[in-house]
Amino acid sequence: MKSKYMFGGIIVAVFLGLMIYLFTQSNIQYENDFRHVMAKEKIVKATGFWVKEKNYNIDKENKTFTFYMADQNGMEMKVVYEGTIPNNFETATSVVVTGQYRDGYFHARDILTKCPSKYEEESVKASSL
Repeated sequence: MKSKYMFGGIIVAVFLGLMIYLFTQSNIQYENDFRHVMAKEKIVKATGFWVKEKNYNIDKENKTFTFYMADQNGMEMKVVYEGTIPNNFETATSVVVTGQYRDGYFHARDILTKCPSKYEEESVKASSL
């Protein structure tokens, strides 16, 4: 009889542990100030712009993509992503990287790019007429 209670208790403990883990993973903050990104020891979503003057590097041997991005204040941060360059990276108006800053650079586990909308371009053309 005691083994049933122990087994049930273990299942409840594992379930609660899993729920706490999933909750903490979904509670990722957006940061557009790299001073805050560099100070935090947890996973964040950093928002900024690709620094085109510093170009980017694709290391096919190690399967990494490295680039520099700047925040709204002009502060720059090196980003290393284990994966390939996103298709629309060069035309992106902003970049959101998910990961953690440690060892002097941002370890990205995901990259999202925002590209200029064709509707925004049309409205700019229409307003200049």
